[in-house]
Amino acid sequence: MLWTPPADVLERSRIGGYLHWLREHRGLDFADYDALWRWSTTDLDGFWRSIWDHFEVVAHTPPTATLAQRGMPGARWFPGATLNYAENVLRMPGRVDDDPVVIAHGQTRPPVTLTAGELREQVRRVSAGLRRLGVTAGDRVAAYAPNIGETYVLLLATASLGAVFSSCAPEFGTRSVTDRWQQIEPTVLVAVDGYRYGDKPVDRRAEVAAIRAALPSVRHTVSIGYLDPVGADGHNSASAPLGGASDRMKAEPDSALGWADLAAPTDEPLVFTPVPFDHPLYVLYSSGTTGLPKPIVHGHGGILLEHLKMLALHHDLGPADRFFWFTTTGWMMWNFLVSGPAVGATIVLFDGNPGVRAEPGWPAEPDLGGLWRLAAETGTTYFGTSAPFLLACRKAGLVPRDVADLSALRGVGSTGAPLPAEGFHWVYETVGDSVQLQSLSGGTDVCTGFVGGVPLLPVYAGEIACRALGAKVEARSADGTPVIGELGELVITEPMPSMPVGFWNDPDGTRYREAYFDVYPGVWRHGDWITINERGGCVITGRSDATLNRGGVRLGTAEFYSVVEGLDEVLDSVVVHLEDDEGGAGELLLFVVLAEGLELDDPMRAKICRELRTALSPRHVPDEIHQVRSVPRTLSAKKLEVPVKKILTGTPVDQAAAKGALANPESLTAFAALARRRVTDSTPA
Repeated sequence: MLWTPPADVLERSRIGGYLHWLREHRGLDFADYDALWRWSTTDLDGFWRSIWDHFEVVAHTPPTATLAQRGMPGARWFPGATLNYAENVLRMPGRVDDDPVVIAHGQTRPPVTLTAGELREQVRRVSAGLRRLGVTAGDRVAAYAPNIGETYVLLLATASLGAVFSSCAPEFGTRSVTDRWQQIEPTVLVAVDGYRYGDKPVDRRAEVAAIRAALPSVRHTVSIGYLDPVGADGHNSASAPLGGASDRMKAEPDSALGWADLAAPTDEPLVFTPVPFDHPLYVLYSSGTTGLPKPIVHGHGGILLEHLKMLALHHDLGPADRFFWFTTTGWMMWNFLVSGPAVGATIVLFDGNPGVRAEPGWPAEPDLGGLWRLAAETGTTYFGTSAPFLLACRKAGLVPRDVADLSALRGVGSTGAPLPAEGFHWVYETVGDSVQLQSLSGGTDVCTGFVGGVPLLPVYAGEIACRALGAKVEARSADGTPVIGELGELVITEPMPSMPVGFWNDPDGTRYREAYFDVYPGVWRHGDWITINERGGCVITGRSDATLNRGGVRLGTAEFYSVVEGLDEVLDSVVVHLEDDEGGAGELLLFVVLAEGLELDDPMRAKICRELRTALSPRHVPDEIHQVRSVPRTLSAKKLEVPVKKILTGTPVDQAAAKGALANPESLTAFAALARRRVTDSTPA
């Protein structure tokens, strides 16, 4: 146990206030978090209606029921209700016009701060600008833009009209973007001209032109002069704190609009189009590492309720908080982060390379302390990031509290991959012993975490504290029965409002059912291995489709990486199991990235095998260990075990993975070369 709730947690936390509200308004009293969770996952009507009422959701027409149809897929939430996500976010409870609510830092331009009044004003102008372009409810607006204020304003303006938003980070390649947006056929494209990553300028004008050419549905292109704000002085102005002064994109002479045109002064009032609870808000995408990315449609009401619940009751965020999560606009954590103002929190945005210090006039140098210094500079109270980032800081020997004043920090969030016990210990030893570390897991599919932390429960090393309120998460054995204390498939047995409205262009729901309900009819199968212990704590041990199955024993990849990457010599690793068609043990192959200057030799192989045998079991000892320059990862830093496995079993690289969805597509060539060598070596002379 690394952290325990303070004695007065019920008086100090938002979930304590919610429990008091349930007693006063519903006559409900719960002895502990487990009792509250059990009620929230059995009385779905009572729980989700309490979230609606407790947070005083602004609706134009009230719902006729809470849950009209309970089965999955196809649950119908809050029928009859009309509302607007943007209206509820821009209410910004507890904030006044002069309060800063968006603080945007990056490596491309000076910091930008938007007050509550400025944010509403920018959304009002851009909403009017979109209306001038003919955008109406149901139209799609696409943003090829980074984690900056303009992208956020565009999301809220699009939502205010009942139009549908979709974003891709500008590091996405042309093919990855068009694979996503050709499916949804946007009518408006908003794009930056480029960005700076560390000290490296990245011009994206050619990519924007190619994307525009591949999207015949686009009627208007709006350019943001981000890398080259032509004519801009680089400073905020009271009338237009975002965007360059000209914003013309030189590579697109037919582009008639810049951001300043879209956000031009106007007398038009900010009007919120009331839409049904399940009206599409935005389209997110599966990682798209194989095949076309799944276009996952999320609705106004489901996202609003889920994020109100999670941000306030689990992350304990409110008007006194500054909420940061390191993310790009291509990861669902951006969508999660930018709901912060709905609970009154200020959001902190960052665009750039978190591992490089880049300051004007100085050469870039490796430095993982930048985000921690950003937290200090912005007064961040909740610092969210990925498990790989925390582990990289640990590996580098960084002590964040020595490089930054983190006295305002009270919460640290980790997701994107399982955080092993040593990551927990590192946070409490080097960041602060009073912060609450919340490891969480969920997905793009639900745009939230369904297991995570809560102020009421202690933090144990290597363990996710609880199943989230309203998320009926279970572990299922191979025969489909629920298990406690044993590894099982992560399933969700009751509907959640933020489950997808559906997939785009999937009118009969076939792709949607195949994605989540093909194994257990009526039960959501997420694709992760999970162990749930007696006290409700959870451990995720990797993707179930990347399982290491040795002699009938399922091994999770997360515990494997914890041991291997715990070695000072190993910077990164990926492991795959190649099954034997004859029913034998198959082959366990480990690939390692070693520290600079090191070569994989027999003593190093022996050391790795010894560590795995001692820490885990003889079954974890690989049959082969190979050195590679880098491990293939998605743009949100997830390891690609399944595409590696496909390449090693003969699938061509282009079919095994969509290179544009990878942070480092060149990393796949080493696995293709090994696959060819293995075929050659196994061919009889």
